[in-house]
Amino acid sequence: MNFKISPSKTTMFAIMIGALLFLKSCKDIKQDVSKANEKASKGIVANDVIPFFQHWNLILGDGSNVGLATNYENENFFYVTNDGKSNWVVYKAPNAGDTHGTSNNTRTELAQMKKWYPATANDKLTATLKVMNVSATGDARVASTYSVVVGQIHSADGHENEPLKIFYKKFPGHSKGSVFWHYEINTAGDDNSGRWDFSTAVWGNNFSVVGSEVNTYPEEPKDGIALGEEFSYEIEVKDGIMRLKFMSEGHETKTFSKNLIVSEYTTAADIPKQTQDLFVPIGQDGAERSKAYAGEGLFFKLGSYNQTNGKSPEVNKNWCSGAETHGGDVQKQYADGNYAEVWFKTASIYVSDAAVSNEGYFAKND
Repeated sequence: MNFKISPSKTTMFAIMIGALLFLKSCKDIKQDVSKANEKASKGIVANDVIPFFQHWNLILGDGSNVGLATNYENENFFYVTNDGKSNWVVYKAPNAGDTHGTSNNTRTELAQMKKWYPATANDKLTATLKVMNVSATGDARVASTYSVVVGQIHSADGHENEPLKIFYKKFPGHSKGSVFWHYEINTAGDDNSGRWDFSTAVWGNNFSVVGSEVNTYPEEPKDGIALGEEFSYEIEVKDGIMRLKFMSEGHETKTFSKNLIVSEYTTAADIPKQTQDLFVPIGQDGAERSKAYAGEGLFFKLGSYNQTNGKSPEVNKNWCSGAETHGGDVQKQYADGNYAEVWFKTASIYVSDAAVSNEGYFAKND
């Protein structure tokens, strides 16, 4: 049987066909994008994104040392993801769980396999990263609450203190957080209980800015860094001097330097006011060795070293956050935001010829 379609019906038919084709096209595009993102990260390990993992041991948020991470991933702590533009290496650490060494805090962090001595060093670490999460709970009066350390220099010898820790900290309800760095004194004598940190702001506030009550927060920093906002750091140690550079689009580039082999804190009179306010009241009032970190092997660290833990603030008002830990259950902590998560896009390390094996540090702490 023959039939004819009127012009009006022809037009409606064409529109319907066009709409169906358009919807199919949109669906295909979405599927193609999804497949592209899946392909971008599937089968790719961290060393494919940042090819420098032969220089590090990887410590996980369960306290274990998995060694070289050149062909490794762990869905709970360490893996590759894609944000639609780039691949990133993800480091996650819960508020509580098994820890590495003598620390109270969990970490998913690289620890350099070689150490170098500051007086003869010519060593450098660079990184570009974004912090994606800090703990959802904690005591706002505790200086370390809601913070994560994303880069370090650590001593392998003596008291195993830290001449550098780079922090990111953001209070709940704030859109912007602070980036700051710490110098920890290398305490004179055999007793390290008097050690303390001095904090310097990069963008936003330093460590000492805290809340007045458990859930009362200070004013949000005007020049801070948001979660998910990229920033970069460069750390160079050469001829005893540590030089730092911090960069982020839309923010002023900041540079700093610190002598690692000559101390400026050798007497009680040298203790800065910030330390007098934060650390001296809890008995951390030591003096530093006159040669600071001279003669000790130092090494870099990089990753997510969560500074929020579940220990009572009555133990230490600077480092014990009283945060939710669900008894150390990692998945429950991840489910309600009680963890630190840091993504790294690029990084590089330069190791001087004078560097030597750091095996002794791992033997003591694993």
